[in-house]
Amino acid sequence: MGIPILDTILDVVKGPLDKLIPDKGKKAEFRHALEMEILRTGLAQMEINKTEAKHLSVFVAGWRPFIGWVCGFALMWHFMGFDILNWVRVAFFPEAPEPPALGGSETLVTVLLSMLGLGGLRTVEKLKGVSRER
Repeated sequence: MGIPILDTILDVVKGPLDKLIPDKGKKAEFRHALEMEILRTGLAQMEINKTEAKHLSVFVAGWRPFIGWVCGFALMWHFMGFDILNWVRVAFFPEAPEPPALGGSETLVTVLLSMLGLGGLRTVEKLKGVSRER
């Protein structure tokens, strides 16, 4: 079909589908209905996203930028800030307590990769000329 999520879902359903519906015509009809339902769900989510993005309040339209800034700050602290501040502490203020370290770097990297994926989608929107500029 060309849409990876559809192929994945249909591969999961295909095994039991072959056993439950022996008629090839009915099976193809059910598969088509399932594909259309998945696509309708995606279109509904796209409409919700459009409505959120049009909202004037930064708390509704700005949740993605907020997540991006939080993730960026956490990455900066986790990979640079903590080490630099700890070096300054040891070099100049040995009696000062150690700065707080962030745990959960696996979760942080997962959020980073998700944000990079969204950034890639934003680039595609801009290249296609469908992005909304203020």
